[in-house]
Amino acid sequence: MAVDKEQVLAALASVATPGGTPLPRTGTLSEVVAGDGKVFFSITVDAADVKSWEPVRKHAEEVVRALPGVRSALVALTAERKAGVASARPPQGSRPSPARATPRGESMQGVPGVEAIIAVASGKGGVGKSTTAVNLALGLSALGLKVGILDADIYGTSLPKLLAIRERPQTIGGTRLKPITRYGLTVMSIGFLIDEETAMIWRGPMVISALTQMLREVEWGTLDVMVVDMPPGTGDAQLTMAQQVPLKGAVIVSTPQDLALIDARRGVSMFKRVDVPVLGIVENMSYFLCPHCGTRADIFGHGGARQEAERLGVPFLGEVPLHMAIREKSDAGLPVVATEPDSPNAQIYREIAAKVHEQIKSGSSGRAAPKIVIEA
Repeated sequence: MAVDKEQVLAALASVATPGGTPLPRTGTLSEVVAGDGKVFFSITVDAADVKSWEPVRKHAEEVVRALPGVRSALVALTAERKAGVASARPPQGSRPSPARATPRGESMQGVPGVEAIIAVASGKGGVGKSTTAVNLALGLSALGLKVGILDADIYGTSLPKLLAIRERPQTIGGTRLKPITRYGLTVMSIGFLIDEETAMIWRGPMVISALTQMLREVEWGTLDVMVVDMPPGTGDAQLTMAQQVPLKGAVIVSTPQDLALIDARRGVSMFKRVDVPVLGIVENMSYFLCPHCGTRADIFGHGGARQEAERLGVPFLGEVPLHMAIREKSDAGLPVVATEPDSPNAQIYREIAAKVHEQIKSGSSGRAAPKIVIEA
């Protein structure tokens, strides 16, 4: 029996808030997404009240998961600062300056059992970041490492498609999610919990809460490396990862043309500002190889990412061609590193993975958590 929105709201009426009001009557609930045994919604409260509302979030999640027909549920607690709070804005007449990172003394809290976490990012969408992340993870796995991959691209989840995963994650003890295993990878995505065509109309705090829960409330087990497929750009998700997770580094994916390189440059700059090592740049769609005659064409130009890496003083990790086999295999959920391990394309990804692994091994650990501040 499928659960619907009205049933969820009726069940939530039994959840009392810190003030004693039933949760649905507080005005803190987002739109409830319910269908096919999956439920998701968020609770938005003032930033100062987050601690007192966390038990409410947990209780709400437990109540929803207990409903007949519910296979999975995720409740996000998001915080917003009330208008007029001190320091919410710079003084009148001043110009906002870019964020910069200043180290704090405390260490970050890692993900239990995970030795190293790396982010795969891009300055813009459409450059093949998710395909690169999946094949990089498989390349690391081919080195004998235990690897997990987290789909943090909340607005455009790709892992369910790229890995042909249609099943839903199970819960452990009613409170933690069990990730799905595919091609030897431990995999989690918000896309496993929602319908493919559901629009994720989320504000920044909702993204941060969901991302934090997928890191902390998933039974990842013991991993040598977790690859995080980041959303494109330089926004909330990237800053959240930099502030809350001890990243070993970031891989930037770009295509060769100038427009993509401008955005890749911003990505490198952002990670440097928050004190995350840039492991290197990958030039994706570097050149086109005709599948029939083998003729090469530089459709988007060629070598731009290598030149940019040299200019910025970061490693260049490799060139991935615009090849029909990569596209076809990705669309079918059959990534080339796993299904065509002896192909030239798989070899390229494995070489990139080997370079990333070398940097992870030689990189420093125990990075202090950066704090994002605004300079007046």
